[in-house]
Amino acid sequence: MTGRLGDLLGKRTMLLACVVPLVAGSVVCALAATVVPMIVGRGLQGLGMNLVPLGISALRELLPPARLGLAIALISASMGIGGALGMPIAAAVAEYSDWRVLFWGSAVLSALIAVLIGRLVPPTPPQAKGSLDVVGGLGLGTGLVCLLLGVSKGADWGWASGTTLGLLAAAAVVLPAWAWWELRTRDPLVDLRVTARRQVLFTNLASVLVGCAMYAQALIVMQLLQLPEATGYGLGQSMLAAGLWMAPSGLTMMAVSPLGAKLSAATAPKVTLGVGSLVIAIGYGCSMFLMGSTWGLLVVTVVCNAGVGLASGPCPP
Repeated sequence: MTGRLGDLLGKRTMLLACVVPLVAGSVVCALAATVVPMIVGRGLQGLGMNLVPLGISALRELLPPARLGLAIALISASMGIGGALGMPIAAAVAEYSDWRVLFWGSAVLSALIAVLIGRLVPPTPPQAKGSLDVVGGLGLGTGLVCLLLGVSKGADWGWASGTTLGLLAAAAVVLPAWAWWELRTRDPLVDLRVTARRQVLFTNLASVLVGCAMYAQALIVMQLLQLPEATGYGLGQSMLAAGLWMAPSGLTMMAVSPLGAKLSAATAPKVTLGVGSLVIAIGYGCSMFLMGSTWGLLVVTVVCNAGVGLASGPCPP
């Protein structure tokens, strides 16, 4: 819905609006004493993270075509610098200070982002007419929450439990109903006819797979680094040490992304995507032989994130 509002009201206006839940969510998390407000705060932060795709959309209006590919690649790969610096910093704060400092720091940084957007981003006029598809937004949100919650918590609640089955059944009903609505409303939130086009469909599928590849190795490697050696596969690293071992992979992703933009300009985006996917596959293949040491895992994460950096331009988030 944020993207549609950006088209209707202007990208700069919505970029500033996205900062509000980002700051509010950080403050709520910093003050949370129980899990419920923490979940609410994290939800607000997630809502504010629409800054990233909205910023990429704004680039298409603000930059000339010659600079667009590199700019999109850099924003898409900004997750790399976040991982490179965010994980060790967060680990150090959590290990040696109060975890609430992380959220207070996030609130301050988010407020600084609002100031920079206000001062540096030019106004962007509305690019579309029509109305906001509120029904479509509610339907998509409800269907995805039911599906993802059922899938992610099914192992804990039991796959045959009433809660799990009820959520999955609700998703099976709501999502087709949402698709029916989107195909018939005049101003759909998601134009499914465009989404079904071969180029768009396969680009979106590739984006999902590249994202899964990146987050899977980040989550698994962090656990392997920190698990006790007594498990037979853990490497017994502290939280801070694990974050530092992961930092080079994030820097690699940020450094490689401009190369991906240049490769796309010289050949075609699908070539860059194919090369990036191949590099990711090589990284995962190396993990079969390199998971027994910290240096081995460092090589795996660097290779995988180099592939993600290449693929981030053709498949922006």
